[in-house]
Amino acid sequence: MDAVALLGLLVLGVVVLTPVADRIGVPQPVLLTIYGLVLGLVPVVPAPQLDPDLILPLVLPPLLFAATQSASVRELRAAARPVLGLTVLTAAVVTVVGHALGLPWAVAAVLGGVVSPPDPVAATAVAGRLHLPPRLVTLLEGEGQFNDATALVIYQLSVMAVVAGGVTAGEVGLSLLVAVVGGTALGFAGGWLARRALGLLHDPAAETTVTIAVPFALYLAAEQVESSGVLAVLVSGLYLRATTTREITSAGWLLGRSVWEYVEFAVSGLLFAFLGVELTDVLGNTSVLDDGETIGVAAAAVGVLVVLRAAAMFTASGLAGRRARRSNSATPYGWRESAVASWAGMRGVVTVATALALPATVDGGGPFPAREEVVVVALLVVIVTLVLQGLTLAPLIRNLGVAGDADVQADVRRLHRTVTEAALGELQRADGVSPEVRDAVVRQYEARLGYRRSVQDLVDGKAGGDDAGRQLRELLARATEAERDAVLDARRRGDVAPAAADDVLFDVEARALRYGS
Repeated sequence: MDAVALLGLLVLGVVVLTPVADRIGVPQPVLLTIYGLVLGLVPVVPAPQLDPDLILPLVLPPLLFAATQSASVRELRAAARPVLGLTVLTAAVVTVVGHALGLPWAVAAVLGGVVSPPDPVAATAVAGRLHLPPRLVTLLEGEGQFNDATALVIYQLSVMAVVAGGVTAGEVGLSLLVAVVGGTALGFAGGWLARRALGLLHDPAAETTVTIAVPFALYLAAEQVESSGVLAVLVSGLYLRATTTREITSAGWLLGRSVWEYVEFAVSGLLFAFLGVELTDVLGNTSVLDDGETIGVAAAAVGVLVVLRAAAMFTASGLAGRRARRSNSATPYGWRESAVASWAGMRGVVTVATALALPATVDGGGPFPAREEVVVVALLVVIVTLVLQGLTLAPLIRNLGVAGDADVQADVRRLHRTVTEAALGELQRADGVSPEVRDAVVRQYEARLGYRRSVQDLVDGKAGGDDAGRQLRELLARATEAERDAVLDARRRGDVAPAAADDVLFDVEARALRYGS
């Protein structure tokens, strides 16, 4: 019952504070973490109890797979170039600093793997609200997957070294080879099997169930053969996103997209809120802070993360600018964008999950050395970077003038016109159909194109006067409300089947969303 009560409080915080965060301009992860800290100070709130062995298998597969559904291989390549090697370098420097401050080498390597990956959730929350340049958004979104995979392989190898009591260089190399090759092979195999299964199914619920089962199954299978479950999930997700176009139905695609957006929202939100509660509980029941060494390690780790990331981003910007000047092309981004990318290196979900998932014992039954210190340092790093960088990122973006005035809905309207024109072009070239069929489909698309042209001109102010866009939205809102009422009345009277009413209502709401009505 204590676990259920704590989960209820965390869910309540996510539901209430998400719209509040958007309204007051604070990144949702930051506000939820602060909520968790306050919640943890309330005496009647039960202390969190989680089995470390369950954390990574429950948290990582859905988060990693959800991230692949909004990214692409091209974006990963674009993100990997400026941050190439940054995760490995960060883990190495944190390892050296941690050992210099008193941690054993293997334990310091674990700490390096835990704190090295940045979390793009808070950064992209700010980016979406302030309309950052597309290349910078791609960098922030794509680097999360690239860095997570690298850091988690480092983490798993270093934990293995601690648990086993030491490993040789050959054993590390072999384990790395097995982890990378095995995880990649499993990812492709699992993605191929999932694609074949989706091609045989034609039910949206069944298709979405397959995509939910795949990341968990692949992660557990990879861990059983000592391969990288992270790579298996990432490879399968990217493979399915790139190749599964005709195997899945339109309704299945829409349902799957909604499900994975919700999964990412719910899991990350709950974990950020849980972070605050866990930190309060850990700090209230530990003595590692008494001598100040743990605070020193945490401060040194934060310093390493900030300095190395800034050096990497400004170096990448300089190299990109040099290449652009050599080829007489536009510079992709300058020092202002580099400053924003440098300051957007908050640590979050992966760091929390890996720290809490550290095993309590090693081979032979002894305690995991310095486990409490590593957990406290990791949680302190997350809190400091989230609060300090998360709360100051938006003001930094505004003061540097990096934010743009991009209109996503305008892009959507233009893209709708483009795809309708492409469909009309294909219809003109189509052979083997009767003139009646062709004319019927062509008229449908021509009417759609004419409607979209006229509406776009009104919204963009090219027709109807300056107030036309507002009047259009108000009139569409009235029409949409009438459509909703008609559908709901028909369903209440029993004139139509509930499934038919839901299909029509979905179409009504989709059109309303497109024009903000």
